Amino acid sequence: VYEGFDVTYKALGVDFDKVYYESQTYLLGKSLVEEGLARGIFFRKEDGSVWIDLTADGLDQKLLLRGDGTSVYMTQDLGTAFRRFEENRLDEMIYVVGNEQNYHFQVLKLILKKLGYDEWSDHIYHLSYGMVELPEGKMKSREGTVVDADDLIADMVSTAREMSDELGKLDGCTAQEADAIASMVGLGALKYFILKVDPKKTMLFDPRESIDFNGNTGPFIQYTHARIRSILRKAEEAGIDFRTQDEAAALLPEEIELIKALTEYPATVQAAAANFAPSIVGAYAYELAKSFNGYYHDHSILKEECTTTRNMRLRLAEQVARTIRLAMTLLGIDVPERM
Repeated sequence: VYEGFDVTYKALGVDFDKVYYESQTYLLGKSLVEEGLARGIFFRKEDGSVWIDLTADGLDQKLLLRGDGTSVYMTQDLGTAFRRFEENRLDEMIYVVGNEQNYHFQVLKLILKKLGYDEWSDHIYHLSYGMVELPEGKMKSREGTVVDADDLIADMVSTAREMSDELGKLDGCTAQEADAIASMVGLGALKYFILKVDPKKTMLFDPRESIDFNGNTGPFIQYTHARIRSILRKAEEAGIDFRTQDEAAALLPEEIELIKALTEYPATVQAAAANFAPSIVGAYAYELAKSFNGYYHDHSILKEECTTTRNMRLRLAEQVARTIRLAMTLLGIDVPERM
């Protein structure tokens, strides 16, 4: 099972610094329950099970240990939370778990506070996210209408290859380059389509729509980056030294707006972090790519006759590509050098 997980995580570019296993934390959780029982925070029922009464806090009674002494999810989460904070001295612990568990985490924080761990229990944050639905409707495991992650990744890469071929995006690429780009675009489409939505909202995932090269999608942003990198390569091949500082060029209103947008990147990242919302970074990357495409459609860069203006536009384009790459990297999305 773990080997299977590793394959999927590797494909998605996900890795872990440390893994906590329930087998390593449930005994610690049980000891915390025993401690709470001894202090009168919890109570034992006639069948031997241990509970906490949270009715005074507007909640209900919560089971912590079964009558036979076996643990429940809450027991394990108590032990895991304790170990994480004690071992790592965290400023904050963010649990990324679906919205069906809102009540669970409300109870977890409250129990830890009653146990006297309020110094760090207040720094537990449940990043509650909505469900992802398909065009056919909600995924239901009992009915078999679920999507296997590996199958979804393979389908996205296949669709990316198919659409890229149709649009001529892979013309001139070797088979190896085409495979790498298809993988990058397919995964970029999948990640961006999900991350561009506020995490709290339930969303509809349409694989075909997510790979549209013209909408608010990962491939649109990736293609903008590849387009800019192509322009810069052509400039270098032509021997244009555009990075050497020369006299100041007069700026068009669109160029001023692009520069302003570039200066807003650090604040955008801070806002995304403060609100636990990757979608803020996604929206920024899309708007920057869209603005550049509009600008490039109306104004020549390489064919600009004024050397000073041409070099300024090349430097501006280079900074736009760099910022797009940084923003997409924060979302775990790679951007290709060519498409």
